Amino acid sequence: MQRNYEIIDRIEQTGNIDRETLELLLTIEDGALKEYLAAKARETAQRIYGNQVYIRGLIEFTNYCRNDCYYCGIRRSNGCAERYRLSKEEILSCCKNGYELGFRTFVLQGGEDGFYTDGRICEIVSEIKNRYPDCAVTLSIGERERESYEAFFKAGADRYLLRHETADEAHYKELHPEEMSFQHRMRCLRELKEIGYQTGCGFMVGSPYQTFDTLYEDLQFIRELQPEMVGIGPFIPQKDTPFGKMQAGTIERTLRLLSIIRLLHPSVLLPATTALGTIHPKGRELGILAGANVVMPNLSPVAVREKYKLYDNKICTGDEAAECRYCMERRMESIGYQVAVDRGDFI
Repeated sequence: MQRNYEIIDRIEQTGNIDRETLELLLTIEDGALKEYLAAKARETAQRIYGNQVYIRGLIEFTNYCRNDCYYCGIRRSNGCAERYRLSKEEILSCCKNGYELGFRTFVLQGGEDGFYTDGRICEIVSEIKNRYPDCAVTLSIGERERESYEAFFKAGADRYLLRHETADEAHYKELHPEEMSFQHRMRCLRELKEIGYQTGCGFMVGSPYQTFDTLYEDLQFIRELQPEMVGIGPFIPQKDTPFGKMQAGTIERTLRLLSIIRLLHPSVLLPATTALGTIHPKGRELGILAGANVVMPNLSPVAVREKYKLYDNKICTGDEAAECRYCMERRMESIGYQVAVDRGDFI
């Protein structure tokens, strides 16, 4: 057993993990060892970021998407999805509300919606930065070409989130239709880094056909890319998708992977996601205690929240932005953390 503790210490010291150790840490049932892993990750995060938890204001501005990913509730062919788009004025209203509540990062997230041309995105980003120059703007709008990413960056976008979903090409093909390209997804992430974005990748934990081998590839990809952010959360099925009857990912495995990622990449900005809070009432608190340091309350208008249904039973669809903000603050204080009112950049 002592050897198992030493394995965790070695991950911390070397910033690496081998395939066998990964499987061991994801399957072992020893409670003391699980807590040791979480404690090491927590200490690592606190050494760099203190007991600060960064809040990002999430604005889900469109649920139209050109893609047909098998796991996603806003996939192109889901005829049950009630589609919507927010106008520039509605997005700016969300930002105004968020700014008054203390948010200093806005995350514009949506499907790959051709209505929002490069020009429209640049106009929105530029206006947010003009009105709130002390704020960061994060985009999470999928795959574009390099020229688009460069235009958004020039307009003022600071960060870009693009989950890679899996670093194994065969697994990627099991999650996505044939017209989607693993190589293009990976190229996008590398180009985002080259342009100068604080870049985020990530994957679903427990996605269909995921194995210890594919998870190991994910961790090695993160080590290679060195992203500023990594977003992971449990796979939760959405009933109107081809994976609607698949088994969901577990909180246990998600928490262990959060801790492992923190030890592999100590400075990473690591969210405790809404999906984590969906599968467990205290999922986000447990995520922070496992080494995460970011939460993303929802600033979207209440009228559209229920429509942005990537997966079933999503939480916080009926809360006003202020409720989400102060609820999150209380939740973080209950475990000894403080919500930080600043941009929360990568250190």
